[in-house]
Amino acid sequence: MNAGGRLGATAAALAALVTGMALAAGSAHAATSELVGRRSVAPGVERLHYRYGPLVAGAGQNLILAGPATVERPLGDGYATRVAATLVGPDGTAPPVERVHMHHAVMLNMSRKDATAPDLPGERFYGFAEEKTVGRLPQPYGYPLKATDVIAVNYMLHNGTPDNQVVYIDYELDWIQAGTPQADATIAARPLWVDVENGKAYPVFDVARGSGTKGRFTYPDDAGDPYAGGPRRNEWTADRDGTLVFAAGHLHPGGLAVDLDVVRGDRRARAFRSSARYFDPNGPVSWDMAMTITPEDWRVAVRKGDKLRVSTVYETERASWYESMGLALVYMADGGGGRDPFAEKVDAPGDVTHGHLPEAGNYGGAATGLPDARRLPDGQTVADGVAIDNFVYTPGDLTAPGALGSPPVVAPGSSLRFGNFDAAAQIPHTVTACRAPCNRSTGVSYPLADGDPQFDSGQLGYGPQGYTAAAQRPDWYSPKDLRPGTYTYFCRVHPYMRGAFRVPGDPGAAASPGAGPGRATVLSRRARARRGVVALRLRCAGGGDCAGVLRLSVRRGRRSMTIGRRSYRIGTGRTGVVRVRLNRAGRALLKRRGSLRVTASAAGARRVVRVAR
Repeated sequence: MNAGGRLGATAAALAALVTGMALAAGSAHAATSELVGRRSVAPGVERLHYRYGPLVAGAGQNLILAGPATVERPLGDGYATRVAATLVGPDGTAPPVERVHMHHAVMLNMSRKDATAPDLPGERFYGFAEEKTVGRLPQPYGYPLKATDVIAVNYMLHNGTPDNQVVYIDYELDWIQAGTPQADATIAARPLWVDVENGKAYPVFDVARGSGTKGRFTYPDDAGDPYAGGPRRNEWTADRDGTLVFAAGHLHPGGLAVDLDVVRGDRRARAFRSSARYFDPNGPVSWDMAMTITPEDWRVAVRKGDKLRVSTVYETERASWYESMGLALVYMADGGGGRDPFAEKVDAPGDVTHGHLPEAGNYGGAATGLPDARRLPDGQTVADGVAIDNFVYTPGDLTAPGALGSPPVVAPGSSLRFGNFDAAAQIPHTVTACRAPCNRSTGVSYPLADGDPQFDSGQLGYGPQGYTAAAQRPDWYSPKDLRPGTYTYFCRVHPYMRGAFRVPGDPGAAASPGAGPGRATVLSRRARARRGVVALRLRCAGGGDCAGVLRLSVRRGRRSMTIGRRSYRIGTGRTGVVRVRLNRAGRALLKRRGSLRVTASAAGARRVVRVAR
């Protein structure tokens, strides 16, 4: 079949996959768990080290295991006081995050019902992703396990490469055996899993760049009506009096914090903010981070009928963030002893459970041999479309030789059709706008979904509804209202995949009818940084309002370094002032040099501005 016929037959050929598609990520049925080490860490406390695998993450796959798989646990009755987990390769070292990582994994006690979502299988008592938070209960609390309790893990592996990846789950559990003096002094605590989309098998949401207020988006508060008028999934009503003794948040790159509140009647009190601390020098854009957990002496009293409410905050100036999460794992003990959050302040700064991890240290963004698509000649489409096959966009892939690498042209006011032929192998792909030239090396913080304008196809392919982010379609059409220019994009699932297409014409010309957005121009030539904030004047011209992100950057050798970003919206025909707060690196550089030659970029318009202290 020729390429045009293949593209036209995509939907029909792939629709049959829905019924036969497997849920399992890799060969979980062949995996086993074993005890690989043990040592004493305190009187009466033993740290048991287990390894579960091998798990084969199929080439390019991003799937959830179908049903939890049972794993090893300590023998007999006792208490678990600490759980830590990571992903390792056959050599026992963690693989680079950009190659293969754990999107999320949940450990469950299959012998109990979950307190906050009883319809789910098992009680969720620990979870981890690539932030790898260590769950540790303060003395004298522990999670009780009976000899008959069955422990299992449910996980979602993400393979960002075109090759199969073999990995293992390494997990440690601190154990106090029943019948010892330490066990007699331990107080039982039960887990409460409070999620912004609690009860869903795949509890995710998207955060669009520029959404929210002042570069911050809070879910669910800023999401309109995410629960469609139904019960608030982010709340749990306490079924008894008790004391909260531990809390830790989980979120994804771009996330800033998870907030846990106690609601009593019409009053609301902050119990704890679990903050994301990023080690990535590029800012809050990658898995190179850790979450804060509650201090050792944190105790919060809750009454029967109180509600625990969780929300999560994401930044929206840098990029869009897809398939995001926000939850708090909380442990509560029966009885009193806690502080009333409505009588005194109980929220206190926490600390992270680890520092920078080497597997998250490849940030990407280095120069490569890939071309700048803006300088390439016009290319041709394949039957008015682009085929995604074998991890390549054809035509328009930046790695393709000759004419196949040139950006295909789509007429103004028309759409370019993309079809994913890899979906037959359960491999999803996306077409996600990234800032041109989008041709640097792949890492945990490059590329980003920071194209201007934004567009995203969703994960093209099929998967069981509610268990994957699959769009349940193989095709996507580019927006019709794109202005003339060259548009670069990447695959969010496999970010080394890069492509481009072009809308011909004068980049300064008006948009096609119905396009709406205006075009911003940077007017300022000089500016001063006052308390780390630079104010620049922008003017909006064209057929509609101007909205986007103003980016400030400086040259460091051959690289461009971002020193500040701020979203803006300016009415058509008007001039506005956009105040950009310099990041830590920008402030340090300005302090050292006294003035900087800064490139200010907004929606394709650029101007060099001299910024002084």
